[in-house]
Amino acid sequence: MLALFFMTVQYAADTLQTKAMNMEMNPVLENLPDYPFDRLRQLLSGISPATDAAPLVLSIGEPQHAPPVILQQTVEENSHLWGKYPPIDGTPEFRNAVVNWLNRRYGLKNLLDADANVLPVIGTREALYLITTVAVSENSDGSKPIVVMPNPLYHVYGAAAAVSGAEPLYLTATAENNFMTDISALDDNTLSRVKLFYLCSPSNPAGMIAPMEMLKTAIRLARKHGFLLVADECYQDIYGDKKPPGILEACQELGGGLENVLTFQSLSKRSSAPGLRSGFVAGDGEIIKTFKRLRNYIGPQMPLPLMAAATRLWLDDDHVRENRKMYRDKIDLAEKILSPKCDFIRPEAGFFLWLNVGNGEKVCRKLWSECALRVLPGAYISKADENGINPGDQYIRVALVHDLATTDEALSRLVKVL
Repeated sequence: MLALFFMTVQYAADTLQTKAMNMEMNPVLENLPDYPFDRLRQLLSGISPATDAAPLVLSIGEPQHAPPVILQQTVEENSHLWGKYPPIDGTPEFRNAVVNWLNRRYGLKNLLDADANVLPVIGTREALYLITTVAVSENSDGSKPIVVMPNPLYHVYGAAAAVSGAEPLYLTATAENNFMTDISALDDNTLSRVKLFYLCSPSNPAGMIAPMEMLKTAIRLARKHGFLLVADECYQDIYGDKKPPGILEACQELGGGLENVLTFQSLSKRSSAPGLRSGFVAGDGEIIKTFKRLRNYIGPQMPLPLMAAATRLWLDDDHVRENRKMYRDKIDLAEKILSPKCDFIRPEAGFFLWLNVGNGEKVCRKLWSECALRVLPGAYISKADENGINPGDQYIRVALVHDLATTDEALSRLVKVL
């Protein structure tokens, strides 16, 4: 009987495998860009660092600063809410806290309604991906829709464009244009096909800030040509001497409300809470209404104890000032150590270094094999143009996410190898 049982199990397994082999996958998924961290693992596979030093990971932008004490306190105080389904639009307290912060941060006045213009999201990555479902549709003239994004880019932009069936249009950001993409360089025929534009400021990875006039120009073009302007502003509260202007601030100065504009913000960087998976999207009320309806079916809801913690974090600015100073100290240290030794461009905001080292992949392997330092080749978050030129080929991205002492050790290793 036991032998018969195992024969039955094996038959079922073989049948399922055969069906899986014969099943046709969605061909759109073949257009997904390569995932950068899978490529990094493959690049370093089989390489054992020739050092006893502890490995240091500076490839991922995962903040390692201690999160504010109020986070855990608030979760514990609201533990009685674990037994409730959370609403897709969060709580009134959360939405009001977000509006309160936006008003404080950008000097907004009577621009936002907490119920009509704000939605919580589970970190911003899922929402940045999902928003193409709302915005991307066929053009009336039959032409293929376009999703515009910077190059280098946050990888979710490319994936969202691919799965939505749009043509991704990469605007190269280099030292020549201060690592900022300007959509006004596109002609009217191209702009008429655009459905969505991902504008990232401060930029990832170079950490440069889009000036107010560039934001206003993007808004004007979005309204003229009828596309959605998605402002990925997750690094807005980590800056040096210059406070980054925000897209909603630009809307207020322009007048005309919030039409065609959304901002995506997160607590992952601002509050050193990547594990909280808490952010929000705010802006055009009609788009928010449709996005909420879609999200009701999918159910990306934030548990209420975590929602309460996020609410307190958006209401508190003290921990953000401390966090910002820690990052600024590390950028100062990086400039002191690296600027005499390599092509160092100081980021205006964020916590990444975008270093020109000649050959990003080669240097990445060298840093791992010789000093157990893990960084990301710039080519893995960039796309080659029609001539095969990848703007990230010469670069590595270094995430200064650890404490100051660990950062000092990492930068010293980097300089020694280079």
